[in-house]
Amino acid sequence: MRNRENNKIRYNIITVITYIVGIVLILQLFNLQIINGQEYRETSNTRLTRESDLKAARGNILDSTGNKLVTSEMAFSLELYKTKIENQELNNTILKTINILTQNGDKYIDNLPIAIDPIRYTIEGEELNSWKTYMDIDENATAQEAFNYLKNEYEITNTNDEETIKIMAVRYEITRTGYSNIKPVQIAKNISRESAIQIKEQSNSLPGTTISTYPVVQYTSGNLASHILGTVGAITQEELKEYGDEYDQNDIVGKDGIEYMFEEYLKGTDGVKQIDMAVDGTVTEEYISEEAVAGADVVLTIDANLQKVAEEALEKNIKKIASGGFYETSAADAGAVVVMNVKTGEVLAMASYPDFDPQLFVDGISTEQYNEYQEMHNLVNRAISGTYAPGSIYKMVTATAGLETGAITTKTEINDTGVYPKWGNPVCWYWRSYRTGHGYLNVTEAIQKSCNYFFYETGARTGIENIEKYAKYYGLGTKTGIELPGEAAGTIASPTVSESHGDTWYPGYTLSAAIGQGDNSFSPIQMARYISILANGGNRVDVTLVKSIISADGTEVDKEEIRQYVNEKLGYEPEEVEDLDLKEENLDAIIRGLRGVTEAGGTAYSTFADFDIEVAGKTGSAETSDGERVNGWFVGFAPFDEPEIAVAVLIENAGSGGFTAETARDIMAEYFGMNANEVEEDMTAVPSTQIVR
Repeated sequence: MRNRENNKIRYNIITVITYIVGIVLILQLFNLQIINGQEYRETSNTRLTRESDLKAARGNILDSTGNKLVTSEMAFSLELYKTKIENQELNNTILKTINILTQNGDKYIDNLPIAIDPIRYTIEGEELNSWKTYMDIDENATAQEAFNYLKNEYEITNTNDEETIKIMAVRYEITRTGYSNIKPVQIAKNISRESAIQIKEQSNSLPGTTISTYPVVQYTSGNLASHILGTVGAITQEELKEYGDEYDQNDIVGKDGIEYMFEEYLKGTDGVKQIDMAVDGTVTEEYISEEAVAGADVVLTIDANLQKVAEEALEKNIKKIASGGFYETSAADAGAVVVMNVKTGEVLAMASYPDFDPQLFVDGISTEQYNEYQEMHNLVNRAISGTYAPGSIYKMVTATAGLETGAITTKTEINDTGVYPKWGNPVCWYWRSYRTGHGYLNVTEAIQKSCNYFFYETGARTGIENIEKYAKYYGLGTKTGIELPGEAAGTIASPTVSESHGDTWYPGYTLSAAIGQGDNSFSPIQMARYISILANGGNRVDVTLVKSIISADGTEVDKEEIRQYVNEKLGYEPEEVEDLDLKEENLDAIIRGLRGVTEAGGTAYSTFADFDIEVAGKTGSAETSDGERVNGWFVGFAPFDEPEIAVAVLIENAGSGGFTAETARDIMAEYFGMNANEVEEDMTAVPSTQIVR
């Protein structure tokens, strides 16, 4: 009985508590909905939250000493969210915003293919037809008719065409890219601080507008190393599909050079910014909910100071040749130079002329400027993409093949009589000038004097297959695998190449190939590796332009990871090359010949006569396919006894290889801490295409 009474008491207590809780909840609900409902609804209206990407800065690109060649600076952009306002208010908001921008000298995004004064299309042909179809405009519509159609479509009531076209441009951008209450459309980027402040101050009357900050790529040194660094630009639809969900339509991506190659490392991880807006579109609060993480830094092997000197020296040399600085004018107008560490294969400088301004591409280069660059081939990196007949700088390949196979020895002397008595009777360049030959020469003397006859005979004795074999060992005719897109492989003259052209290999072709003509065609970067191998005792080197990649947290990316990433991106597979173990005495004989080139009697003596560092080198004059112009080469290394750097210079239409050595001299002077301005030239020398090889 007592237990029954206790249970009843407990039941009553629970019932009372339940009623009390229910009454409290009902009173609280009454308070929320009736007494303070209006206040809470207004508060709720101010807390419509949108998430916006907080753009991460791209990683820096630095030279080997830590100088920033490419970096990012924060800039302001103007974005517009969709709000619950009518078309007329939207159009008025757009016009007010655009007027603020234009008053401060800022530009807005305008992809509308219609212009005014007079009203006209800015595109034509198939592009115009596609646009009309996309916009559901009659295919025969005039520009005026299309203008009127869009004005009606967007419910623009302004009578002033200038105001109308401003509104229309932004409305078209909305049509083109879309927007919503959580995804904005970008209508202006890189705007001034003045515009940003004014728009923020007037945000109550500019519903949906918000100012965001984002990183802008800055090339810190103008055109310096432009072909190495490459360019960035707005992502295309194709690239958006390729790169995936980590990108959106407002991103920029690397288009060429290091910017393209290491896009996956340079791009950071975007953060998240929360934006609270009222229903009328005014921003009430902004805060960061997830910080952005900057991209990794890519550290290059080049030295900015040496790079600058290399570019200036190349340009100066080209202009001197073209203006008759070597006694006659020529059509010289382009070229390339590569400077390489002979032991490591690191590229210390690499220039291609003419160059370009990569900053112009960041926000979209003008059609006029782009066409000008295309016409002059400024965007071509001749150091890796251009291939040229090597001429006489190939003679060290033929010498190596002859010595290593025993076709000749270091003591073999061949009598240059001027006219070679076989297979078409080709002549030595010396015979053209003096109607005689060099006489008896060994391999060292033949390299110094660049005797064609000697290498005709050596090539004939050695055979084209052996010459090709040693050319491959020196890395010629194959890509180096340098971390840049667009590298050309070139070709080694051989029966296989001739057959691919539908041509039969004749013995006379071997003579031509032996002196660097025929189908021989190589890039300056290959030539720099070739000379590095010669200079370091015959040891092959792997060419590289990237020293390291450092993540935002300070950790260094594993070099093997970088190598595999680069090879995969380039589709590059290193070729297995047999170690030919070149004999020291053979290399010594060749290198002594290269030293003779810069000494009295050598083809580059006048350039290096008063130079404080002993230089080994070789000039080359290579006929072009049209048979009228001659490209000029100089390859060399220094110091002679303990080589550190190799330099390969190519100048198109130079007329003579001897004219190109000044570029290498000025670069070496900078590298070894000399004052290039104090180097005196021997202007009494009178070289010519015939006598300077």
